Amino acid sequence: MEAALLKKWESIASRFRELTEQLMDPSVVSQPSQLHKLNKERTELEPVATLFESYRSYERQLGEAAQILADPAAGDELHQMAAEETAEVQRQRAEIEEQARVLLIPKDPRDDKNLVLEIRAGTGGDEAALFAGDLFRLYVRYAEKKGLTVDPVEASETGIGGYKNVVVLIEGKGAYSHFKYEAGVHRVQRVPATEASGRIHTSTVTVAVMPEVDEVDVRIDPADLRIDTFCSSGAGGQSVNTTKSAVRITHIPTGVVVTCQDERSQLKNRNKAMRTLRARIVEAEREKQEAEIAQSRKTQVGTGERSEKIRTYNFPQNRVTDHRVGVTLHKLELVMEGDLDEIVQALKAQRQQVEAAKV
Repeated sequence: MEAALLKKWESIASRFRELTEQLMDPSVVSQPSQLHKLNKERTELEPVATLFESYRSYERQLGEAAQILADPAAGDELHQMAAEETAEVQRQRAEIEEQARVLLIPKDPRDDKNLVLEIRAGTGGDEAALFAGDLFRLYVRYAEKKGLTVDPVEASETGIGGYKNVVVLIEGKGAYSHFKYEAGVHRVQRVPATEASGRIHTSTVTVAVMPEVDEVDVRIDPADLRIDTFCSSGAGGQSVNTTKSAVRITHIPTGVVVTCQDERSQLKNRNKAMRTLRARIVEAEREKQEAEIAQSRKTQVGTGERSEKIRTYNFPQNRVTDHRVGVTLHKLELVMEGDLDEIVQALKAQRQQVEAAKV
């Protein structure tokens, strides 16, 4: 293992031992808030520290075996046993090192945040809108499986059960970590319910995943906002209530617009809209920076663009393919019920391999 990585690993193990000692200090035990803080840090470091103790144990075993191998008086039989033990311990040590590389990867600071999920029908007309509705229901089921809550913000429904667009807040432990790989263009291939001749159509839906940002993370000048209120309405224009509870907030400098009419309370709609607005503004700035970086790279190496399509859902073949990791599953009906774990785990593993190479 590289010296720099080993030093970092050893430093974490040392901090773990230090925290263990502090948690036995009576002065710390008498301070609940401090006790909770230190215990939380210790719990986060424990897997890495435990691996380090195993690593040190293997190092000691290898040292002892090396002494036997270097001793001519030990005899052939003892030498053979030491050689076999060395090979086995080296294999176990290599496994420990690989596990440590993964655990030492810096955690995405956004992983534990809530998120704003936005689904928009792309090319394909009514069929795209219908699949946008299918994706929305898929994500609701997936969120429920992860113990997360889904709170609607805004939606533009079509008359046949689809959505031109739908925006929701998803809240709970590790919410963003579960959904962050869903951003991109989703392609569906199937025979639309409205297709009389039985021809397979290809449509697309775009998904945006934006981690929620706190007020302290992005400052919005109230003078930059235009806030309009109006009466909420349901599908087909049916009146939901006669009070102006729906809210539309426009951020004038960026042109970002958020509408929320899910709640009967104007205050609740306004608060929900502001949460969404902050996330969109930060995401827009991030996309701008990434576009500038991509353009710079394109200028330097003549490329840098990649296909926007991240996943294909083929209903006639009961197949779903994630193009980023080359994973194909022939259980589309289960995926549409919220069974995304196999795909998400493959994407997480891919990221870990890339990040581990940087460590």
